[in-house]
Amino acid sequence: MANLRRSLVINFFSSSGAAFLQFIVSVLLARMLSPSEIGVFSMTVVFVNVAHIFRDFGVTAYVQREPDLTVEKMRSAIGVLFASSWLIALLLFACSSWLGAWFQEPGIVPVMRVLALGFFVIPFGSITQSLLIREFAADKQAIVIAASTVAYCVSCLVLAALGFGTMSLAWANLISLVTSALCYIPLRPQGMPWLPSLRHWRSIAHFGVGTLITNCTAAVNNAIPDILLGKLGSAHHVGLFSRANSTVSIFTHAAGSTINYGAVSYLSQSHHRGESLSPVLSRATALLTGIGWPAYALTALLGKEIVLVLYGATWIGSVPAILPLTIAAAVMMMFQYAPAALTAIGLPYLGAIPVAVTLLTRIGFGFWLFDGSLNTFAWAICLATLAAAPVMALQQRRHLGYPVRAALGSVRLSALVTLLCVIACLGLKLVLPESMPVVARLLTMALLLAATWYLALRVTRHALLGEVHLLAAGLKSRLVRARMA
Repeated sequence: MANLRRSLVINFFSSSGAAFLQFIVSVLLARMLSPSEIGVFSMTVVFVNVAHIFRDFGVTAYVQREPDLTVEKMRSAIGVLFASSWLIALLLFACSSWLGAWFQEPGIVPVMRVLALGFFVIPFGSITQSLLIREFAADKQAIVIAASTVAYCVSCLVLAALGFGTMSLAWANLISLVTSALCYIPLRPQGMPWLPSLRHWRSIAHFGVGTLITNCTAAVNNAIPDILLGKLGSAHHVGLFSRANSTVSIFTHAAGSTINYGAVSYLSQSHHRGESLSPVLSRATALLTGIGWPAYALTALLGKEIVLVLYGATWIGSVPAILPLTIAAAVMMMFQYAPAALTAIGLPYLGAIPVAVTLLTRIGFGFWLFDGSLNTFAWAICLATLAAAPVMALQQRRHLGYPVRAALGSVRLSALVTLLCVIACLGLKLVLPESMPVVARLLTMALLLAATWYLALRVTRHALLGEVHLLAAGLKSRLVRARMA
C-alpha cells in the first residue's frame, strides 16, 4: 500500500501537470480554431479511439494482471501487440475516404490518416508502459509524460498558429507518440526482451477477447454521442458538445490517470491472495467521490462562468449541456472501479453488459428526444446513464461481492460534503456582486469553495481527510529537506 500510495502521488502530479498544460492548450485553441474545425477532429477521434481498443487487444491489461509473467509470455505479448496495431493502422488508412464521404466532411480523411500513423509507433513503448505500471514505477513514467506532453503542446500551438487548422491537432498527436516511444527505450525494465514471439498467443488471445469485448463496447459507447450528434445535427453541434464535455471533464483531466493508476494490478494481487474486494472498492469509491462529486456539482452551478473565462463567448452555446453531463458523470463515478475489478478476477467480458445497455439507450433516447437543441441531446445521454445504473449495481453485488448497501454507504459522506459545497456556492453567487469581472468572481469563489470543501471534510470526518493530511505532510517534509539541502 505504501508503494502504491507513493506511486499515486507521483502519478497525480505528473498527470495533473500534463493535463493542466493540455487544458491551457485547449483554451488557446478555442480562440485559434473554429467550432467546426474542432468538431471535425472530434468526429475523427471517436473512430480512432474505437480502433485503439482493437489495437491493444487486451495486451496491456494482460501484462498488468498475469501472475506469472515470464520472458516468453512478454515476447508473445509484444508479438500480438505489433500484429494488431499495424493491422489496425492499415484498416484506418483504407476506411478514411469512406468515413469522410459518409459524414460529408472531407477534412476527416487527412486527419484519420495522420492519426493512423501513430498505430505504427505505439507498440514500441506500450509494453514498457504496462510493465512500469505493474511495478508501480510512476517516477519513470513521469519522465515520459512530461516529454510527450511538452512535445504535444508546443507542436499543437505552433502548427495552429501557422494555419494548419484541424491538422495541427493530428500532427501534434503523432509527434507526442513518437516522443513517448523514444523516451521509453532507456526506461525498459531489466530482463524485458526485445524480440517478439507468438508462442503463447492463445492464452493472450483468450484473455484479450474478453477485454476486447468490454473495451470495444465502451469505446463505441463513448463515440456514440459525437457520431449520433454529427449525423442528426452538424459539426457545429459536435464542437459545442465536445466543449461542454471538456468543461465537465475538468476534474478528470486534473486528476489524470491517477484515478485508475495501478487499479488492475492492485486488485489482481488482492484477488490472488484470496481477499475480498468489497472493502477496497468501498474505500476507493469514497475517496474518489469525496473530491469528484463536489467538483461536478460546482461545475454545474458555475458552468456559464467557466465557459466564458476559459473559452470565450463563442462557446456559450455549450452551457445548456453541462448540467445533464455532470449528473451522468457523478452517477458513473460510483462504478468507476468495477471494470478494473472484473478484469482483476479474470472476467473482463462482463463489463460489456452495462456498457451495452448504456449504448443502446443512448441511441434510443438520442433519436427520441433530440429536437435540434444541444440541451435535449445532453439529457438523452444523462437518461441513458441512469438507465444503466441498476445493471451496474447488480453486477457489483453478484460478481464482486460489493452490495448496493455497501456502495451507498461508501458515498454517504461524499454526498454530505457535496451538499455543503453547493450551499456555499449558492450563497456566494448571491453575495458577490454581478458587476464583478467574471474572472475575479470565479477566482474568489474558487478559493472560498476550496476552503469550504476542506472544512466539510473535517466536519463529516470523511475518509479523504486522512489522505489530504498525509499528502500535506509529505509535501511539507520534502520542502524542509529541500531548504536544508
